[in-house]
Amino acid sequence: MNSSSSSVQSRSLASPVAAALAVAFTIVSWASAFPFIRIGLQGLTPLHLAAARFGTAALLVTAWLAYRRPRLPGARDMLRFIGCGFFGIAIYNALLNTGEKTVAPGAASFIVNTLPIFTALFATIFLGERFNRWAWLGSIFSFAGIGVIASGQPGGLVPGAGASLILLAAVCSAAFIVMQRRLVPVYGPLACTAYTILAGALWLAPWLPGALTELSSASAPTAWAVVVLGIFPAALGYATWAYALGYFGAARASNFLYLTPAVATALSIALTGDELHATTAIGGLMVIAGVAYVAWLGRR
Repeated sequence: MNSSSSSVQSRSLASPVAAALAVAFTIVSWASAFPFIRIGLQGLTPLHLAAARFGTAALLVTAWLAYRRPRLPGARDMLRFIGCGFFGIAIYNALLNTGEKTVAPGAASFIVNTLPIFTALFATIFLGERFNRWAWLGSIFSFAGIGVIASGQPGGLVPGAGASLILLAAVCSAAFIVMQRRLVPVYGPLACTAYTILAGALWLAPWLPGALTELSSASAPTAWAVVVLGIFPAALGYATWAYALGYFGAARASNFLYLTPAVATALSIALTGDELHATTAIGGLMVIAGVAYVAWLGRR
C-alpha cells in the first residue's frame, strides 16, 4: 500500500474515532454539571452561581464569535435568541440550581432526562409533529419514575420542592429547544449556542456583581466549580456535541445521551459523596426506559 492510500485510510479511520471521543467528552462534560453545581452552591447562591458560570462562558463565546465571525441575527431572530437565552439559560439554571440545594445531583440528572418528552410535546403543539398513544404510554411511565425518584428526596413533588423545580427546569429547556429549531438551519448549531449563551449571560448580568463579591471570599472548590461549569458543560460540551451531530446525525447521536444520568450519578458519588438510593436507581431506570420508548416508537 502506497503512502497516498495509507493517508486516505488514516483519515477515514480518524473521523469515527474523533466522533466517538466527541460524544464521550460531551457526555462527561454535561454530566459533570450536576455535581459541580452542588459544589458551587456551597459558596454561592443559585442565581449568583448561574451568573458566574455564564459570565465565564460568555468570555469564551465572545472570543469564538470574534474569531469565526458567523452570520449576525436580524432583529426578529435576535428576539428569538433573547427568548432562548431566557428559557434555556437563565430560568433553566435558576430552577436547576435552586432544586439542587435539596435534591441529590444524581437524582437531578435523571429528572432532567425527561427533557426529550417535553420537547416532543411542545413540538407536537407548536410544530405539528406527531405524538401517538405509544408516546403517551412512555411519558406516563417516565413521570411515574420521577415520582419514585422524588419520593426519596426532601419535599417529594410538592410545588416548590427541589424535585418539582428541576422538573420545571426540564420544561423550560424543552421550550428553548423548540424555539431554537428554526434558528439552527439558518445560523448553525455552534453560532446558535453562542448567541443563546450570550443572551442568557445578559439576563443573568444583574446578579454578576453579587457573584463576584461572594467569589472573593469563597473556597477554592467553589471557584473551581464555577470555572469548570463555565468552560466544559456550557461552552466546550456544545462544541463537541455539534461535531458529533455532524458525524452521527441527530437521531443516532441523541441515543448516547441516555448515558448522561448514569455518568452524572457516578461523578456525584466520586466528587460530592452522593449516595445512590434505591428510589433514584429504580425511578431513574423508569425515566430512561420511558424516554427511550418515546424516542423509538412514540413519534412514528
